[in-house]
Amino acid sequence: MNNSQKQFQFIDSLLIIAIILAVIFSSLFLLHTEPHIALLTCIVFVTVIGLIKGYKWGELEKGIIKGIQSGVQPIIILALIGILIGAWMSSGTIPTVIVYALKVINPSYLLLTTLFSCMVISSLVGSSFTTVSTVGVALMGAGIAVGLPVEWVAGAIISGACFGDKMSPMSDTTNFASGVGSVELFTHIRHMAKTTIPSIAITAIIFFVLGKTETIETASFTNISNMINVIENLFDTSLLTLLSPILVIILAMKRVSVIPSLVIGIITAGITAWFTQGVPLNQFLAVLQNGTTYAIDNNQIMTMLNRGGLQSMMWSISLILIAFAFGGLLDVLKIIPIILNGLISRVKTKGHLILSTAASSFGVNLLTGEQYLSILIPGQSFRGLYDQMNIKRKYLSRTLEDAGTLMNPLIPWAVSGAFFAQTLEVSVINYLPFAFFLYLSPLFTIIYGFAIRKA
Repeated sequence: MNNSQKQFQFIDSLLIIAIILAVIFSSLFLLHTEPHIALLTCIVFVTVIGLIKGYKWGELEKGIIKGIQSGVQPIIILALIGILIGAWMSSGTIPTVIVYALKVINPSYLLLTTLFSCMVISSLVGSSFTTVSTVGVALMGAGIAVGLPVEWVAGAIISGACFGDKMSPMSDTTNFASGVGSVELFTHIRHMAKTTIPSIAITAIIFFVLGKTETIETASFTNISNMINVIENLFDTSLLTLLSPILVIILAMKRVSVIPSLVIGIITAGITAWFTQGVPLNQFLAVLQNGTTYAIDNNQIMTMLNRGGLQSMMWSISLILIAFAFGGLLDVLKIIPIILNGLISRVKTKGHLILSTAASSFGVNLLTGEQYLSILIPGQSFRGLYDQMNIKRKYLSRTLEDAGTLMNPLIPWAVSGAFFAQTLEVSVINYLPFAFFLYLSPLFTIIYGFAIRKA
């Protein structure tokens, strides 16, 4: 059978995607299963469809393997971050930041402080992963200590972390989106400010109001004091414990690759753990594998401090492995390009073009879990149409960033979604309604798209 006979039609591809989405959403929201099983079910379904269409198993298998190969780097990064969190917990780094946050931050403004802190760090380092795994984990502990709903705190952390991932000139996705759109980097960033500033301003207002509406009981202050005492009795919380994360942040600012930066962070954390906490090498190595296991009478503090290790990331790693395998399978069948080409033929106005680009970026995110593909595939597909309709490429690059970069953390099986959920120990479904910045930016992009008069 030749390639033209194998190729799916637009309607066929839409039907397949509709069935895939129905399986995923019914599994997650009706049957309450883990996303792994939903995606595996979809892999089986799409494989059967491919075989019926005339593809050989060898072709499909190669696609699956190629997809998994493209996920090797994020899997390595997730593994290293899990190890790093355990290392920083053992070295007293995260406990030190928690203690300082509890002593300094007014509980009524914790959500707002969390948002701004993560915005600053992520803007400096250009990475939401680094931000969430450093200051984010510590601020999560502070939020738990004052009794704030964990999903609120997670929403503030993720909103702030993704601000820098979108706007920082050091962010890989920011550079990637401007590159795909062939737009000068700072032109791209300035144009994104039109959707970013109102989105982050509204997000800040919402978190300010939420923080004021949540009553901080007197008992919470007693609880905070007890937590500080327990942590300070368990760890040496000197400034020396902060040297490792400061080094990692400096390396990120100097654009050192993320994997060697994380390795250096782990090594320096080991030295800090030995020097400040007296942790022997064999115990530190055990922490790298399984995380910290402190025996504490207070369950809340024990949950807060017993974190990290390679094993803590295995849920996310297995999910991403399956998601990338699924993306590789879809790539062999060419289903996504067929749908995008069908959308392009139906676009008639500038507003519809912006909406179609955003929807395509979100759709690729949803199907592959990979934010780079959600920028690359729609960017390459729609680029010519922007030129034909006399719309400047900066509208394309902004839409790709808003709907590609920012939508990834809202999908449970996406790289960012799986990582944030595992690191903060709050499921995507729970924090999704409170990650306001992530869906306000695409909304403003679409609204501005329909308001275009002369682009």
